[in-house]
Amino acid sequence: MTRPARRSAPARCPKRRPRACASQAADARLGRIADFFFEAGMLRRTPRSGWPFLGQGKENVAEHSFRTAAMAFVLATLAGADPWRTCAMALFHDFHEARTADLNYVHQRYAEVDERRAMADALAGTGLEEVLAGLFDEFEARESPEAKIAKDADQLDLVFNLKAELDRGCAFAREWLASALQRLRTDEARSVAGAMLHVDHNRWWYGRVDRRWWVDRDARYRRDDPAGALCRGWTAEGAGASGAPAAGRSPGRRSSSAVQSAGQAGQGKGARAARRPLRRA
Repeated sequence: MTRPARRSAPARCPKRRPRACASQAADARLGRIADFFFEAGMLRRTPRSGWPFLGQGKENVAEHSFRTAAMAFVLATLAGADPWRTCAMALFHDFHEARTADLNYVHQRYAEVDERRAMADALAGTGLEEVLAGLFDEFEARESPEAKIAKDADQLDLVFNLKAELDRGCAFAREWLASALQRLRTDEARSVAGAMLHVDHNRWWYGRVDRRWWVDRDARYRRDDPAGALCRGWTAEGAGASGAPAAGRSPGRRSSSAVQSAGQAGQGKGARAARRPLRRA
C-alpha cells in the first residue's frame, strides 16, 4: 500500500534569519514597484481610442492623465476641497488602461472590461494596494467632493481638446463638445468651461504678446502682458492684420459661433456663459 504524498509545508522564515527574510520581502516589493513603473510607461503607448472616430486629433492615456491631474488640482483648490487627494485620484484614474486599453463610447456598447481587477493586479505586491485601490474605488463611486471634481477634470480635459479641434476647423467636434459639456457636474468645472468657450486655444502663447514680436523679434515686444492689454481684440483669423504672420485660420468668427452653438446644450454656469454673445478675448 502506497503512502499518500505529504503536502509540503509553506516556506517559513528560519527563526535565526529574520533579517534575511525581511530583506527578501523588501526586494520582492521593490521588484513589483519596478514592474509598476514599467506599466506606467505603457500608458505613453496606449492611445485614446476615440480620436479616429472624430476624424482628427490624437492623444495617449499618459498625456490625458497628466492634464486631468493638473486640472483636478486647480478645480479642487477653487472648490475648497483637498487638491492633493483630488490630483492623485485623477492621476491614477485610467492606470488600468495599460492592461485593458482605452475603450471609447462606441467600444463600450459591445465590450466590457473588469477595470477593478486590472487595477488590483497592477498593484499586487507593491504595498500600494490600500492607498491607490482606495483612490480608484473612491473615484468610481463619485460620492466625495474630490471624486466628483476628479471626474469633472477627466471630462474637462476632453472639452478643452474638442475646443482646440473645433478651432482648427473640425465641424464634427461641435457635436462632441455639446455632449461633453453636459457631463460636467461641479460649478467650478462648468465655470471654467464657460470661460474657455470665449478663449482661442492659441492665445496663451500667440495672443498675449505684441504682434510686432512675431515680425522681427524686437526685444521691446518680448514680454508677456499679464493684463492681456496687448491681446484685446485678438483672433487667429485677424492675426495677420498688422503684418505679423498668422497662427493659422483656426478659430475666428466661424468657429466661435460653432462653439457658442455647442455650449447651448450644456448645463449650469458654463452653459449660461456659452449662451451669452461671444466677445473677443
